Amino acid sequence: MARDNWGSKFGFVMAAAGSAVGLGNIWRFPYLTGENGGGAFVFVYFICILLVGAPLLFNEMGLGRFSRKNPVGAFKDTGGSKFWVFGGGILSLCVSFFVLSYYGVIAGWTIGYMYTALFDIPLDFDVFRANPVAILPLFGIFMAASTLIVLGGISGGIEKAAKIMMPVLFILLIVVIIRSVTLPGAMAGIEYYLVPDFSKIGAGTILAALGQAFFSMSIGWGMMITYGSYLPKDSNIVSSGLWVGIMDTGVALLGGLMIFPAVFAFGMQPDQGPTLVFKILPVIFESLPAGGNIIGAFFFLLLCLAALTSSIAMIEVPASFFIDNKNWSRKKAAWVVGIAATVVGLPSALSSGGADIFTNVSITVFGNTYGGVMDIMDFFFGTFFIVIVALMTCLYTGWVMDVTKISDEIAEGAPFFKKELVVGITPAAIWRFFIRFVCPAVIGLVLINMMGIF
Repeated sequence: MARDNWGSKFGFVMAAAGSAVGLGNIWRFPYLTGENGGGAFVFVYFICILLVGAPLLFNEMGLGRFSRKNPVGAFKDTGGSKFWVFGGGILSLCVSFFVLSYYGVIAGWTIGYMYTALFDIPLDFDVFRANPVAILPLFGIFMAASTLIVLGGISGGIEKAAKIMMPVLFILLIVVIIRSVTLPGAMAGIEYYLVPDFSKIGAGTILAALGQAFFSMSIGWGMMITYGSYLPKDSNIVSSGLWVGIMDTGVALLGGLMIFPAVFAFGMQPDQGPTLVFKILPVIFESLPAGGNIIGAFFFLLLCLAALTSSIAMIEVPASFFIDNKNWSRKKAAWVVGIAATVVGLPSALSSGGADIFTNVSITVFGNTYGGVMDIMDFFFGTFFIVIVALMTCLYTGWVMDVTKISDEIAEGAPFFKKELVVGITPAAIWRFFIRFVCPAVIGLVLINMMGIF
């Protein structure tokens, strides 16, 4: 079976950036910024993207194109033992699949808020997410839309959709930002967000920024290995990866610029945590003198599109495994993954008050207690196992494989990657140093912090 390829560099960049750009950029990044000192967090986050995010991104894209396989095949066909195939390949498939199962629930909330904002329907967040009659159909609609896009294939489905959705996403961001920064009193929010107070930078700020940089770029999900496997050999991984990183970081930064001026303009506190978007912003939109419902609907449409560009990548990762390894048709693979993720996601959909059995379950890990199926799933598959997969991938390419094979792969289409700079050092040599030493050390610190040792 002939393997799909991207139709153009622009299409690949839009799709790869779309897989990275999601609710984590527009929902998670702003509330973490608010909890960790505003501009100080943004400054550290930017440094983390440059020093850790970019090398890891090149690593996964390079491994994908070198192997021309899904994450499981990428480890297996390059000589990895069962240990590495499981820790780097199978676990990454599980991450994408199980995160998709509850990610679609949150994305369904955005559809509901888009409708109620447009028609000025008052909506209590806690009541809304506890109502199965509202939540389950919205969840199903979102999952069906994601699956239908993947059915179209790489160039005909994912790439075509990304070429439309990503530019629209940026346009909607700009529209909401313009309204937000022109509110009376918005300047205080802009200063809080963009002017760093270096006295607020501590170990907690650094580790939070590392974690967000790590998660926001879709590293450890198998997405970049899968998408990289569809890249032609003459494509430039370095420039494509940089564009993906720039767009991913840009959406996160724009997300904060959209939220914090409005929060300060209405005299609210920025450290509201995960409820910042769903509880605070609807109040702000309702308070606008004119057109607040339109701006609110645009905002939640933006969130929905961001979620959709990520969810199609989450379906593609396990679907590519069945296509490559089981010789399934794309249609069969996409529908099986999409339907299975929807069924698995039902407990998460009902874990915010919809059903007591799924809402009241709890587990304590590393001294922290997680309540409700969705929070438990998010810790294991949306946080902990992502770090494990990224560490395994880094150690595998850096120490188990011949690391020069991946740096040579990255250099194909990017000859300057091997060009000598100062005292004979090449970008490839710098990248190898980061992959072998810097990135594993940083990932290890994040993992240790998650275990509560710090």
